[in-house]
Amino acid sequence: YGVATVLFVDEVHRFNKTQQDALLPGVENGWVTLVAATTENPSFSVIAPLMSRSLLVTFSELSENEVTNVVIRAITEPRGLNSAVSLEPEALEMLIRLAGGDARRALTVLEAAAGVALGNSHTEISVDDISSASDHNVVRYDKAGDQHYDIISAYIKSIRGSDPDAALHYLARMLEAGEDARFIARRMVIFASEDVGLADRYGLDVAVAAAHALEHVGLPEAQLNLAQAAIYLAVAPKSNRVALAIWNARTAVSNGATGEVPPHLRDGHYQGAATLGHGVGYEYPHDSPSGWVDQEYLPEAQRGQRWYEPSPHGEEHEIEQRMNTRTTNTTRPATRPSHGASQ
Repeated sequence: YGVATVLFVDEVHRFNKTQQDALLPGVENGWVTLVAATTENPSFSVIAPLMSRSLLVTFSELSENEVTNVVIRAITEPRGLNSAVSLEPEALEMLIRLAGGDARRALTVLEAAAGVALGNSHTEISVDDISSASDHNVVRYDKAGDQHYDIISAYIKSIRGSDPDAALHYLARMLEAGEDARFIARRMVIFASEDVGLADRYGLDVAVAAAHALEHVGLPEAQLNLAQAAIYLAVAPKSNRVALAIWNARTAVSNGATGEVPPHLRDGHYQGAATLGHGVGYEYPHDSPSGWVDQEYLPEAQRGQRWYEPSPHGEEHEIEQRMNTRTTNTTRPATRPSHGASQ
């Protein structure tokens, strides 16, 4: 008819290869403008010839404000609930969290909750109505208020207190309430250095791996990675000596505890450096059979300061023993060979 036609195919990944092939002539000849939707990865579920002739647009989950606007329109629009019901502010917040960025889920729960409210002879949808409609026990949780800070505080303190069951409880409450899982993962990465530190050197590896897994896998599957990290950190030996070391060192520096870099530690790789004494007298630890030489690294004004004090817990006990049993080996080569990392 000389009129451009738009052909919309929903769930195009359900078409088999032959059916998708049948779309190609219409697309190539311009008979139709094909718009296809899929919830699968099109690289695997859509044939290559069709993909090469298409523009791929990825839709991300809606923001809370966007879902809120959809819900409000659904309540007020004549095509929707036509203002027959209203939402308690807390119920609206719970509905948005349950939606998880999916407007369709928000509308489905809203419609069911409106039926529950009207069936109970009231027009204001409550949290209990949302719970009944969604068949889901809504966790009372304010992501910007007291519950947010109280529960994450209890979570961290439970891990610090080596109680994996309490940690899992608070982790589950945050996940059920729709807390940003990236926020939880970031707090565990911080905790791994602040409260476990070198008492278990793998703690940071586990926490970082869980954070990476969350980015690659996403929820709900990544709950397994977060739980594994939470349990590992909870049962790990604890030490805050890494945190104390950097906090105390920075406090000292901010209070003026600095000093000149010792001459033997300064860069000696430029012409004339030796005449200034830069790098002169530096002893290369790798030339010692023990891998350690007795030389001063702190500025003159800070000699004797010790910021890192290992605890007797976990692997830090071994670190303390190594630090306390260093000995000087006086047998060294007369001339040191050139090393790429000699500074």
